[in-house]
Amino acid sequence: MSPKSPNPKSPPAPKQAIFIKAFHSINLIALILMTASGLQIYNANPVFGGRAGWRFPKEILLGGWLGGGRNWHFASMWVFSMSLLIYGIYIFLTRRWKHRFASEKDIQALQAKNPKRKNYAWHRIAYTAIIPILLLAILSGLCMYKPVQFAWISGLFGSWQNLRIAHFLTVPIVLIFAIAHIFLSFKVGGFKMIRSMFV
Repeated sequence: MSPKSPNPKSPPAPKQAIFIKAFHSINLIALILMTASGLQIYNANPVFGGRAGWRFPKEILLGGWLGGGRNWHFASMWVFSMSLLIYGIYIFLTRRWKHRFASEKDIQALQAKNPKRKNYAWHRIAYTAIIPILLLAILSGLCMYKPVQFAWISGLFGSWQNLRIAHFLTVPIVLIFAIAHIFLSFKVGGFKMIRSMFV
């Protein structure tokens, strides 16, 4: 076998649809921009501790000041939201939703000894659990952006501070989901699987 010949024992690289590659790439960029600009907004009036509260270092912020952070945050939020909406329509039309969300079979798979089934089950559970978190992030963000127009929703949080805390806490949860998603994908197909999601 020549040095340039492919290893016959090496499994082929997974193939993903261009739409899936674009979805992952757009969401990853939008998530980074939303997080960095959201922390810029946070620093203007920290959720915890008020004006004298702890602030994030400027090296990880985006926008330069409150107004700039808001502009970046809302722009990336719309990109992220529209990407999720289009993905939702895509998996509905292609019936992929049947394989994306958890069912009783996944609970049974977690109790089995098959590591592959367990991995897929955890993936579907993560997909299912992140949906209400994303809805909470979007709705709480809209309530802070348009508190008068969405007063009937913001009133459910009890106070403005509760609304801010709820919105802020969705950030680490979404980041944990992203890390778990990457980790589970790596367990299934290694770096080839992760690379196939973007390029």
